[in-house]
Amino acid sequence: MYDIIGDVHGHGYELITLLEKLGYEDLGKGYRHKSRKVIFLGDFIDRGEDLAQHKLVLNTVMPMVSQGHALAVMGNHEFNALAYHTEHNGDFLRPHTKKNTEQHQAFLNEYPEDSVEKQEVLEFFFSLPLWLDTGDLRIVHACWDENHMKVLKTYCPLHQIDRDTLVEASTRGSSVYSAIEVLLKGVEVTLPDEQKFKDTKGHERTAIRVCWWKQDSITFADAAISDGRELGSIGAKVLPHKMLGYEHSAPPCFIGHYQLSGNPRPLGKNIACVDYSVSRNDGKLVAYRWDGEQILDEKKYVYQEKSGSNLHD
Repeated sequence: MYDIIGDVHGHGYELITLLEKLGYEDLGKGYRHKSRKVIFLGDFIDRGEDLAQHKLVLNTVMPMVSQGHALAVMGNHEFNALAYHTEHNGDFLRPHTKKNTEQHQAFLNEYPEDSVEKQEVLEFFFSLPLWLDTGDLRIVHACWDENHMKVLKTYCPLHQIDRDTLVEASTRGSSVYSAIEVLLKGVEVTLPDEQKFKDTKGHERTAIRVCWWKQDSITFADAAISDGRELGSIGAKVLPHKMLGYEHSAPPCFIGHYQLSGNPRPLGKNIACVDYSVSRNDGKLVAYRWDGEQILDEKKYVYQEKSGSNLHD
């Protein structure tokens, strides 16, 4: 059975505490459990810029995966890191702009440009599948979309990107770019009539990230990941098309990415998010203990609240 852990974002102390709370022990070759495995949802890095815990995170996660005590999928931050550190035709696939570098700075602080450790970490990122499907359970960082998965299977049959696929996935307008955007970042819907709004950080937006798993959304406010208040009158407008939705008869699907808040609970009877914003002051690192159930239960969540820099806070 599996313990499914959401976005860690460089918070090593919270990760160690949560693993121990779940009954995992470090026996000298990485953390392990007598009868369970972890599945990580990706986004191991970035954020937590005031911490120096990326090595702690990766030195915990990588041995667990290599020893068979954990599985993991790629998050958008692992994809971004690969693009940031990969050159193509004389330029980096992810430009080294001030914004991109600041987002990645916590990783750069611990992994210097020429370090062997950095190369080992990037190779680990390349090894991460984009999604997992056991037949009874589905895992993807942001969105389960079988049409986009079909596109990616033609480029990476094992669901793992290589350098050529990374180049294609970094080329805006390509089918691979669109597929990666959806699977690792979610679904966006463009606002009607070229309208705009300002998000909670004051950035001007022309599209909203939506709750793709819902089947009954009618308006932009219904579909918005946020509560929709920032949309103003735009929120009452009808969506241009029906949401993708996640079928109630499908196997349970776990996602991360969405930085939820409050008390963890499933998004639906067979879909759950385990990203509860550990980087925020009131955030949590969250796990769901899955034991084969097809209807998810909010009592199965276990979490560690943000503890600062001391493991035993």
